[in-house]
Amino acid sequence: MKLRHIALALCAVATTATTATTYAQQAPKPEDQIRYRQSIMNVIGRQFGMLAGMAKGEVPYNKEAAVKAAGLVETLSTLPAPLFGPGLDKGAPTKAGAKIWTEPDKFKAALEKMQGEVKKLPAAASDPATLKVAAGDVGKTCKGCHDDYREKEFRN
Repeated sequence: MKLRHIALALCAVATTATTATTYAQQAPKPEDQIRYRQSIMNVIGRQFGMLAGMAKGEVPYNKEAAVKAAGLVETLSTLPAPLFGPGLDKGAPTKAGAKIWTEPDKFKAALEKMQGEVKKLPAAASDPATLKVAAGDVGKTCKGCHDDYREKEFRN
């Protein structure tokens, strides 16, 4: 079951890379970009959720799965920034908070902080003790951004 999730996530990365090139060439509609952003964040959340479960001891530690998931989270964390650009606050149901667009510098700093912590995950994932520390640090940055910039309910 876990391998199936990893395989699906790896397919998502391949699709994401291909789709990113296509989007850059076609000037996609805001609703498509919002859905793309949501897809990326969903895969990040699912992969990080597995890592957090391992770090907390709720999921059996698996070095190979942890390293793969950490690498995937690191790769995907670099993709959403442009998908929070001007005009992408409306067009499809989203939980992205309006403060993202009214406080873009603060949001950018929060996003960069998360990316900085996520860069540590792949190396930390090879050991349960270091994974626990790194996952805790990443989790704090994710929570901080979600607390400030994510709505509880979808909005248009």
